[in-house]
Amino acid sequence: MASAGIVNIRRDVDDKFYRYRMPLLLTKIEGKGNGIKTVVPNMSDVARALSRPPTYPTKFFGCELGAQTSFDEKNDRYIVNGAHDASRLRELLDTFIDKFVLCRSCKNPETDLIILKSGRNEDVVRDCKACGERTDVDMKHKLVTFILKNPPKNPKKSKKGAKGEANGNGGGVHASAPSVPGEENGSASGADSDDELTKRIKAEAADLSTETKLANQDWSADTSPEAVKARIKALESKVGGLSLTPAGGLGDDDGSDDDVNSPYAQFGRWVEENKVEEGVGAVQIYQKAQEFGVEKKHKAVFTLVQALFTVEVVKEIDTYKALLAKMITSEKHQKALLGGIERLVGFDHPELISTVPKILMALYQVDVLEEDVVTQWGTHSSKKYVDRDTSKKVRKASEPFLKWLEEADDDESEDE
Repeated sequence: MASAGIVNIRRDVDDKFYRYRMPLLLTKIEGKGNGIKTVVPNMSDVARALSRPPTYPTKFFGCELGAQTSFDEKNDRYIVNGAHDASRLRELLDTFIDKFVLCRSCKNPETDLIILKSGRNEDVVRDCKACGERTDVDMKHKLVTFILKNPPKNPKKSKKGAKGEANGNGGGVHASAPSVPGEENGSASGADSDDELTKRIKAEAADLSTETKLANQDWSADTSPEAVKARIKALESKVGGLSLTPAGGLGDDDGSDDDVNSPYAQFGRWVEENKVEEGVGAVQIYQKAQEFGVEKKHKAVFTLVQALFTVEVVKEIDTYKALLAKMITSEKHQKALLGGIERLVGFDHPELISTVPKILMALYQVDVLEEDVVTQWGTHSSKKYVDRDTSKKVRKASEPFLKWLEEADDDESEDE
């Protein structure tokens, strides 16, 4: 089967870092005369990216075109009778996505189809995992009858890892790219192939001249010991006089926590000094982390949170979601992320304490924070990152979000 390109699930969104992606629908005309038919060879991959059974969009095509459809799930063949070009079916797929995938409220594709029963009546609704809304589908559409006869198997609520770990899970949780042959899908191979951020890094790196690279490395006009100490002192004053790493350390053997020349301290200073003046983006920040050799270290996540985020942290999480997904790849990374948030709202911006639920929700929605990790964090205060009183205060503020997680789980249990 020919490999398909990758496109945004919402094709009206022209954003390379839009996290909801799917393979471009492919078609193949077979037969002739009255036996001519259109096969969709990658329907399973497309449907998996949409968290829908492949029979649903195939049947939708048949309803819209007035054509017979057939499915051979065992052999992965999905067929629409008649000759239909790819562009027409792609347009119909956009319509299917709008009617049966996108949340009507927030237009996010991270939804499950569920069937609600009330007496003899059954309603098909889209249950949005992003905004929590449940919105009806067009119950008059012919596909609804098919859905009611072939109900979806709803996945359990899960956020299995940041980005790569969530890919290829058969639906339920959307990842930044679908499971497509030849594409990164977070499989057991662990191959760190070209995901969105990596592709952009390579593209921009190819355009960098030697002069530009040297300019990027020369990030400080004055590198004397006195100037370095002055900058780190000014930066540390913004986080309550504490260093960029917690007193106990995070377990990475790359310089002591008090060393102003450790790679983490240098990385943090660079981000702090360049994020506003130079307006650096995710690619430049990740390249700088690579230069310091800390791009895979969980301590670097802790440093990044303090150096990068401001009072606009909720908006900034969305802006830098690709960077966060690239750097947060394990439970340790997530714990370091939460530790950085504790420092951010506990010392740097205490006025943000009341917005902790929004911050956690933003991190949860961009798939860098798992439900189990944040739940455990919320029930156990610690003095690893901040003092005990501040730790308790931040966790107390997080209770609305933790309650929302618990209630969402209860709702799903009832639905099942």
